[in-house]
Amino acid sequence: MVMIKSLLIANRGEIACRIIRTARAMGIRTVAVCSQADRKALFVRMADQVVEIGPSPARESYLCADKIIAAALSSGADAIHPGYGFLSENADFAEAVVKAGLIFVGPPAASIRAMGLKDAAKALVEQAGVPVVPGYHGAEQGADFLAAQAGLIGYPVLIKAVAGGGGKGMRKVDAPQDFAAALASAQREGQASFGDPRVLIERYIQSPRHIEIQIFADRHGNCVHLFERDCSLQRRHQKVIEEAPAPDMPQAVREAMGKAAVEAAKAVGYVGAGTIEFIADGANGLTPDGFFFMEMNTRLQVEHPVTELITGLDLVALQLQVASNEPLPFRQSDLAIHGHAVEARLYAEDPERGFLPSTGHLYHLAFPEGEGLRIDAGVEQGDEVTPYYDPMIAKLIAYGPDRATALDRLAKALEDTRVAGPRCNARFLATLCRSPGFRQGHFDTGFIDAHLDALGAVAQPVDGLAALAGLKALLDAENPASRVPVHAPSDPWSICDAFQASGPRRLHRQVLVDGEPFKAELVWPQGAGVEITLSDEQAVLAGPASGKAEAHVTVVGDKAYVLRDARQTLVAFADPSKGGDEHGAADGRIKAPMHGKVVAVMVAVGDSVARGQRLAVVEAMKMEHGLAAPCDGTVAAVHATVGQQIAEGSVMIEIESQAD
Repeated sequence: MVMIKSLLIANRGEIACRIIRTARAMGIRTVAVCSQADRKALFVRMADQVVEIGPSPARESYLCADKIIAAALSSGADAIHPGYGFLSENADFAEAVVKAGLIFVGPPAASIRAMGLKDAAKALVEQAGVPVVPGYHGAEQGADFLAAQAGLIGYPVLIKAVAGGGGKGMRKVDAPQDFAAALASAQREGQASFGDPRVLIERYIQSPRHIEIQIFADRHGNCVHLFERDCSLQRRHQKVIEEAPAPDMPQAVREAMGKAAVEAAKAVGYVGAGTIEFIADGANGLTPDGFFFMEMNTRLQVEHPVTELITGLDLVALQLQVASNEPLPFRQSDLAIHGHAVEARLYAEDPERGFLPSTGHLYHLAFPEGEGLRIDAGVEQGDEVTPYYDPMIAKLIAYGPDRATALDRLAKALEDTRVAGPRCNARFLATLCRSPGFRQGHFDTGFIDAHLDALGAVAQPVDGLAALAGLKALLDAENPASRVPVHAPSDPWSICDAFQASGPRRLHRQVLVDGEPFKAELVWPQGAGVEITLSDEQAVLAGPASGKAEAHVTVVGDKAYVLRDARQTLVAFADPSKGGDEHGAADGRIKAPMHGKVVAVMVAVGDSVARGQRLAVVEAMKMEHGLAAPCDGTVAAVHATVGQQIAEGSVMIEIESQAD
């Protein structure tokens, strides 16, 4: 039996921190690898040793198997843990690790290959008696042929990258005329994320529940399941909230799914932690014959903490024990479900702007503490959220004796979380936890898209109270001597406001609230603090009577980041030298909505375009974002090129409107 003494983590962020904590508790030395962008990251600070492996883009660092293996050998590590994402499901990498004389903390390369391609995996498990979703899983990849297959299957259909995972390379198509564009996008994303553009086509199940089974196997012939997780709350096929056990799960269905998952794992000689993902038809409730195999994730899942909380097991510790050739310390009959756990993925993204990624410095970051609450974070206050990787800030996991208690604890924790700098989805997640439909169990994978308005994932009015709080904080920072209670005497010679010898002093300032222009009237009554009225061209946003707001304000230079009701408002004084263009572009100027890479430009100078027509695609944090024409017109200029790294706010394309 070989016990791991030194472990290299071939990953970054939250999962690297998670693995380091367990390894340290087991007395195992840890080695981190990092890119240039991650030199000061939390996981780097936590590790016993660090090896820098390349530039910031993942393809030049975390996806370079040879660099990672070389780092392991030079650092004296005897094992590599791949985490999730990056090379975690790369069979060639797993094989190379073993050939280098190192332990791979994961399944054999043959198992990864067998389950790594969705089409081959479906054929394999189907032979083992596991039901699969009807569709086309063949080798022919011609666009016309695939379109014909989609027609035979019947719309809506789901295009899925055969090497995909995490929603990458997946597109739902509702009508034949949309198929070609969706196919090209899925193939492009599959190539970029996995180096493989091939896809399969499946029937889209209309009321789908995404339920997965955690399995664990050792090298001594033991294979068990650790019950199910419900991952149905998704957006763009990426999981948002996960829970265990699944709501309204009949015991007969649990046993049928568990048995099917174990059989699928045994069919490929699986070893270690893995997840069998099923799609269930939830139209008439969960039934033993109403679920289908989707794929197997041959690695640890992002949502593994909910399984840990209901079983009392440490899955990372189990991975390390199994990799050291130890047998599982339990049998299926020893396992039981205790309580309920729910996990939310806190992302640096803006739900009010189509969930666009949000990068930048974390000026303030604080998480609540409380009963049944666990925080798995990958960053600390002062760290940077970069455009190169997944935008996860942390996972918030709540546990309780029942589902309602767990959801209440999670919602409250999200509402009490403070993130200043990048935008985040805390308010959206808290609203989701309190949504009546979700709490009553009336949901499927389309729930979020069907309730975007109710969940606040659309453009919202400016928060007037937050704006006032931010403006007051900026004034206090600008004039420290003015920080006095209302009605307290002040020294007029020390205050740079609008001093005058008699009567109330008045001053007007131009203010930007979340980039939009407002006028602020500041009034200093004699012997009193400042009163503020904030208005735009249409109406008064807020006035002196509503100037008290429960908000947390972080002032950084000339900006105030205001957190109120789990939502961030950015307040700043306008710069007169920038004229009227500081807060937004004029119609016809297409700006990059975030830092990212230009992966497609569909127009050229002189082209006629229609309002809503897709003009370009920007990739950031492993997701594609399309940019559309704001009006009918003619392309006057194209400033972006494919492959270019572009900064947020940069003008990419200019459209001359037909109305001009």
